Amino acid sequence: MSDRWPSLLRTAYLLTGSHHDAEDLAQGALATAYAKWGRVRRSDDVAAYVRQIMVHQHIDRFRRRTVREWLTDRLPHSPVADETARVVEHGVLLAALAALPARQRAAVVLCYFEDMTHAQVAAVLGTRTGTVRGQISRALARLRENGALADAVGRQPHPEPRTETTR
Repeated sequence: MSDRWPSLLRTAYLLTGSHHDAEDLAQGALATAYAKWGRVRRSDDVAAYVRQIMVHQHIDRFRRRTVREWLTDRLPHSPVADETARVVEHGVLLAALAALPARQRAAVVLCYFEDMTHAQVAAVLGTRTGTVRGQISRALARLRENGALADAVGRQPHPEPRTETTR
């Protein structure tokens, strides 16, 4: 657990967008893995099995939760301007990821932030490789269209493709 904790916490943070929710999610996944240790131990890749538990728990939490709580270290009536572009880009990226549907977000996080292949992502999500490719493609299209994300990285958002009809 201690060897995998930083990786699990990073993945959970990218899935949830909150340090507090990420810790809860990673701890919940480890607790579930402990309770099912006999099955987990027999798997080919224990870390992938635990990540799979974590992704499924996140998707389940996302479905059940109707009101989101956002914990912050700043009071709402005293905004503090952040001068560093990196922090701004980080926040914009997290907001853009949060706007994606849960399964698309999970596919993007596992593929691009955890450096997993499409086959590995499919195994974690319990779906086919083609489905993962489709989810990633749709997620990347939505991220490209995100104006705030485009502004943060200094480019124009991709316009919607126009279809011209011939007469």
